[in-house]
Amino acid sequence: MRIGDAAAAAGTTPRALRFYEERGVLPPPPRTAAGQREYGPDDVARVRVVRELLALGLTVEDLHGVADRIDVLVRNPQRRCGPPDSGVPGSRVADRRLAALDAEIDRLTRLRDRLAQHVEDRPSSSPSSPEAAIPTEAQ
Repeated sequence: MRIGDAAAAAGTTPRALRFYEERGVLPPPPRTAAGQREYGPDDVARVRVVRELLALGLTVEDLHGVADRIDVLVRNPQRRCGPPDSGVPGSRVADRRLAALDAEIDRLTRLRDRLAQHVEDRPSSSPSSPEAAIPTEAQ
């Protein structure tokens, strides 16, 4: 099937398929005599797995690092990221991504707490809009 049909079957766009190929997440598909990409059912299944992993918070860069092992998940959809020594693609990548997400949550929580404290500390005569928490040049 051509790129538009493959993209539709995988729930994405032709542009996304080209992007995944450029980034090394998908192998280059065979081409027709006219030079058009030709995709099969296995390619569509692989794109679906890639999209699922991206939806879980992994990045294209993460997937590039395990691209040669994504087919394990395509062949066995019930298999998911396990312990680092499990041989399942992405287990270490998933652990690193979880740690990065935890760090980002911590950073955002601290930022939120600082802003909330700033809002609480302003004089009670100040307006209550969030914009009032931001000092102006005259202040």
